[in-house]
This record gives sequence, C-alpha cells and structure tokens, in this order.
Amino acid sequence: MSTHKFIRAVSTVVLMCVPFVVHAQSKFAIGTPASEREIKGWDIDVSPNGAGLPAGGGSVAEGGKLYAAKCAACHGAKGEGKPADRLVGGQGTLKAAAPVKTIGSFWPYATTVFDYVYRAMPYSAPQSLSANETYALTAYLLHMNGILGAEATLDAASLAKIRMPNRDGFVGDGRPDTGNLPCRSECK
Repeated sequence: MSTHKFIRAVSTVVLMCVPFVVHAQSKFAIGTPASEREIKGWDIDVSPNGAGLPAGGGSVAEGGKLYAAKCAACHGAKGEGKPADRLVGGQGTLKAAAPVKTIGSFWPYATTVFDYVYRAMPYSAPQSLSANETYALTAYLLHMNGILGAEATLDAASLAKIRMPNRDGFVGDGRPDTGNLPCRSECK
C-alpha cells in the first residue's frame, strides 16, 4: 500500500469515529467542565508566600499530641526517621559529603511544610488532616527543629512570616527556556 493510500485509509477511519466520540461525550459526560465546587476541592496548594493557606490555627502543644498519634510510627518519636524520612536535625550538614536533609536543615519555606503535610500526610490517609491539625503539626515540626518556641501557635499570617534556616540555599533555574526565575519579593 502506498503512503498516500494509507493516509486516506487512516483519515477515513478517523472521520468515521467522530460521531461515536460526540455521542460518547453526550451519553457518558466525558469532557464536561469541572464546576467551581469541584475545582475548589482540589485547589489546596500553598505558595511559599502563604497564598492559599486556609483559615485556622494550631499550637506546638496540640501538634505534639497529634505527632505522637499520627506521625511517630513512621518518623520516630523525636523525628529521627525510620522507616520514613528523618524530620529533625541536620543543620550545618548540607555542604558535607553526606548531608542530612530535614525540615530544619533543607526546606526553604515553612509554608511548604504545611502544604506537604496537608496534601500528603499521613501516608496511610492523605488529605485527612484538618487545617487546624496541620497548623498544629507544622508548629510542632518547626519547634522540634528549633525554629519555634514551645509556646508558639501558628496561623496563616504567622506561618508565612517564618524565615527558614535554608531560605537562601536554593537558586532558581535561570535558563530562559524554563520560566523558573527566582522570586525574591512580592511573589505571586
């Protein structure tokens, strides 16, 4: 079969399938636009500057109780890790041959800790934590890393103001084809 005949045959088959695709869209609601309510349910990401943080708050003390109940089995009683990642310590090791990457040594933004915990933890039940529980856990994790005091509480405003130890340790990919230029002020 020549190339020209092959293209004509494929085109004919594709055109014959168009009515079935249109019918499937109307019968099975394939490709219907998501409603605002459906989108809001999935729009839970948080930016480094705190945009997207939900209302609520939590304390280090509340977070300690939640951590013992929901996190310690995987991350250790003191965040030392095993079987899951270590969460505490590692400050000053990033330039070492074997850096210890934890919340306190590696993560550049406290809001990213909240975002990750809120979306992905606990491992066995992601997105099961309330905003208040996530603020409390984030407060406790930051406390265990020496970033917050024992009496601290967090909410959207206070969390966004925290300056992490490795805040300036990341450099954006400035290649013109990546569109990933670092934002240093008034980030959106």
